This record gives sequence, structure tokens and C-alpha cells, in this order.
Amino acid sequence: MGTHEYKEDPRNNNVFISINGKLVPRDEARISVFDAGFLLGDGVWESFRLHNGVLVFIEEHLDRLFRGAEAISLDPGRSRLQIMGEIERVVKLNEMNDDVHIRLILSRGEKPTPYQAPWVISSEPTLVIIPEYKKSNPNRAIEGISLVPVGIRRGGPEIQDPRINSLSKHNCIAACIEASERGADEGLMLDPNGFVSTCNSTHFFIVKDGEVWTSTGEYCLDGITRRKVLEICESNGIKSFERNFTLEDVRQADEAFVTGTFAGLTPVVSFEGEIFSGGSRGPMCELLQELYISLVLEECSA
Repeated sequence: MGTHEYKEDPRNNNVFISINGKLVPRDEARISVFDAGFLLGDGVWESFRLHNGVLVFIEEHLDRLFRGAEAISLDPGRSRLQIMGEIERVVKLNEMNDDVHIRLILSRGEKPTPYQAPWVISSEPTLVIIPEYKKSNPNRAIEGISLVPVGIRRGGPEIQDPRINSLSKHNCIAACIEASERGADEGLMLDPNGFVSTCNSTHFFIVKDGEVWTSTGEYCLDGITRRKVLEICESNGIKSFERNFTLEDVRQADEAFVTGTFAGLTPVVSFEGEIFSGGSRGPMCELLQELYISLVLEECSA
């Protein structure tokens, strides 16, 4: 499972999920088969963490949710304050405080019949909030993951805007399948021009001569953790660049790592089936992991 590896927590069996403001036990949570999210992948989503009673970087996650909804002409039907209130209500009802992962899904709503046109709709937008006790495997932060470049590429906005957290995830799923078939944890995807873009479920960074590189961001989601890493580099005097680079640059890099909301920063120790970075976490990744954890703790204490 790569960066998303976790240990099952029996407490999740008794968790309540919010569906349009109605709180229901996990094993009773249902949406209609006519929901546009189910029929067409028509919607957007966010995931974020609850640490020490604090929803980490929640304002930025809500910013991205509303940007994505606006980009697909979806009126959430709730204000930002209302959505925030419902998230807090779910957390409070479940008496959750730490090591919690929350997935929020917003679809266009129910349709009277299976049909593509977004204005053919028969309900308000569907809002689902799924909280889970979910902690990443701490060994992955040290032992790392394996990557392979895959043939599935990130498209441009003229095909499907890759910067939107859309429910339509086939592109990334296809890349995930290809990577798995080749024995890797994740697939490294190129952009339409052949430059490195992102992984199928995380963002990608390399380190060369003390500099931290990531893609331009033009063909990948505006990752919150990705953004935080760049901010950390800037505030700590670490040279970092959003730029075009190639697979050959990756092969010649000193180290590499991926980022994501669930696991933070994870080193890459194998690339194209070969040992990478000496097969261990590099010093820059370790430093940035420490600085990122400090930033999260600072957010929680604030």
C-alpha cells in the first residue's frame, strides 16, 4: 500500500459518518445509486488530519475544496462555515482527538435518471464526511517506498484539469495498476511534454546538490503538504525550485521523496527496480520530515 499503509483500528467499526447532515453508523452509511458521484465521478473531495484536537491546515483544504467545486460549476449548497461546523460535529460525536483521517466528498447530488448533463439533477449536492482512526505505518517514513515511471501521463486542463481534486480518478488508478504490475509501490507520472509531474497518489521531489526540486505544478494537484514543504525550504534557507525536469534528472539525483496528507514525507529508496539513494532515507528528507512535523505541532499548539 506504499505511503497509505496503515494498521486496522477496531474503533472504526463504531464510527458515525455524516451524509447530508445525518449521522449514521459506518455499516449503515449509504448513498443513492443515482448519485452523480457514483454514476459519473461528478464531484470533488478533500482529506485532512485531526491531530491533538486540531484539524491540520483545514483552512487551506477548504480553500481547495471550494476552488475545485467552482471549477466544475458545482454550488456546494452550504457555506464554508456550515461545512466546517458539520466536520466539527462529526468529530465531536465520535469523540475523536488524534491520529484521525477525514475524507470529505461533495458530489453534484442525485439525478432522476442516469444522464451526463450536470443540470439534470433532482436533489441538493451530496456531502459525505468519513472520519477514521488511521495512522500511517511509521516504518515507511524511514524504510521508504519503491517507484517506477509509468506510461500513463497526466493530462492538461483541456482534457481534465489535473489541478482539481476530482472524484474522476481513472487516470491515477490506471497509473497505480501499472506500477503495481511492475512491482512498485507507486507510479511516477510524466506530463504531456515528457517532464516529471507527480506520482499516482502523492507529490514527487528530488534532491540534487543540496537543492530541492519538484514539478512546476501545472499538471498536478495543488498539494497542501507539497506547498508546506516548499514553504519550509524557503523559511529555512534551503534552495527549492518548481521546475521542469526529466527522468534522467531523477536517475542522477542524490535522493528523492514523496509527500501527502496521510503520511507526510516518505523517502524513495528504489527507482526502476534499482537501489536508489543507497537504499535508505537521505539526509535532506530526514531534515524536512523533522521540520514538517514541527510545523504540524506548531499548527496544533496554535
